[in-house]
Amino acid sequence: MSGGFQILLRVRAPYPELCRFFSSTEETRAQPSQLQKSKLSCVAAMGSEVVVHSGGCHCRRVRWQAEAPASVVAWICNCSDCSMRGIPGFVVPTSKFRLQAGAGEFVTTYTFGTHTAKHTFCKVCGVTSFYTPRSNPDGVSVKVACVDPGTLAHVEYRRFDGRNWEASFARSEIAGFSKASAAE
Repeated sequence: MSGGFQILLRVRAPYPELCRFFSSTEETRAQPSQLQKSKLSCVAAMGSEVVVHSGGCHCRRVRWQAEAPASVVAWICNCSDCSMRGIPGFVVPTSKFRLQAGAGEFVTTYTFGTHTAKHTFCKVCGVTSFYTPRSNPDGVSVKVACVDPGTLAHVEYRRFDGRNWEASFARSEIAGFSKASAAE
């Protein structure tokens, strides 16, 4: 595929048998069992070279870089905060994320509940371009919509049931995404 992007959305209910691929030029469908038989995950099929993603907020006062594969897994959470913000993110280890010089003075933080998650946003424009998730206090969730164009080759969206946090955390693989080995 040249010049386009591709997004994978796994539709769980009411159509769990359908795995949809959307690209800028076409739509195709494949059964998950077909992907499993070929022993290729949807993400692995796209390649997973590590790149440096750059991004930030709307006013560009908060800028950052994150090292992660060109193909990422982004989490859609329905907790009380994420459902209002509506910005899926992919998790990287803290060691693979860095704010650019001067950006820190424009970042402010909101916490609630357990105060483990650090919901950061720009003091000027209010955009949350990254935050420290409760599920991965040793990582950073980078918001897909805030990544500059050109480095994301593929995004797989997975759901995280933040309204039933403990049960969702126990059955998901999200904790491993902030480990250095997962990002390589």
